[in-house]
Amino acid sequence: MVKCCNWPIAVCTWSLQNDFEKLHTLADQTGPFHLHLALSPALAADGKAYLDKVEALGLEISATMIDFPHEDYSTLDSIKITGGIVPDDHWPDDKKTVLDAIDLTAQLGVPYLTFHLGFIDLENPTKLLERTRIIADAAADNQIMVLLETGQESADELKTFFEMLNHPALGINFDPANIILYDKGNPIEALRTLAPNLKHCHIKDANRTTTPGCWGEEVPWDTGQVNTAEFLNTLAEIGFNGALAVEREAGDNRLADIKSAIENLTAFTA
Repeated sequence: MVKCCNWPIAVCTWSLQNDFEKLHTLADQTGPFHLHLALSPALAADGKAYLDKVEALGLEISATMIDFPHEDYSTLDSIKITGGIVPDDHWPDDKKTVLDAIDLTAQLGVPYLTFHLGFIDLENPTKLLERTRIIADAAADNQIMVLLETGQESADELKTFFEMLNHPALGINFDPANIILYDKGNPIEALRTLAPNLKHCHIKDANRTTTPGCWGEEVPWDTGQVNTAEFLNTLAEIGFNGALAVEREAGDNRLADIKSAIENLTAFTA
């Protein structure tokens, strides 16, 4: 199994549009890796066929992931309104989706389910706190953890939200590029702030926007502003012991970009 130092390397299946032929090709080229598995296809009507293909790959799953069909990432404003479990009109369906995903994650023997919670409004947190507790309680009942992905809030805001909840079944899936893409501070400082809750980590790079209020630009790993060596050395410094999941959500040559990221990680020495 490919590793970076002692950290298992995973690949986000949605980065390759859940294309199992490409995932198989990548594993042949790099050696076997873990999967950060997109779970929404498994919750669909033909979910068994999807899971059969996952099983046929023979790769261990580090975490599962769900998203929601109502999410609109076209602008920062649109995702603030539509993201995660925040929209009231979609909460009943979203709740069922998350609870079903928790059940399936536990059935698969996977320890973590990850997703974007949505915009955290600390001035009016009651609704989101209540919804997150429902989800966290279900995760605890199934002996897994739900990992919230860094994104629209600063590290300090997310830390405050975690302190309000104080729930043992919640953790963080840290994405350094999202800190840059959303223009929410320095990913290294954010990593140190969120270290106590960090369980799983994305490997993704980006450049910060030069136009306030607009998206930054995602770029291949080790070509942007994350600072690969400082980031990985900081993971070692804080005692991180989870998986590093390569995520690539932009570009026209994702297979090559992911392979390059894996090679970069396997060559790194902390």
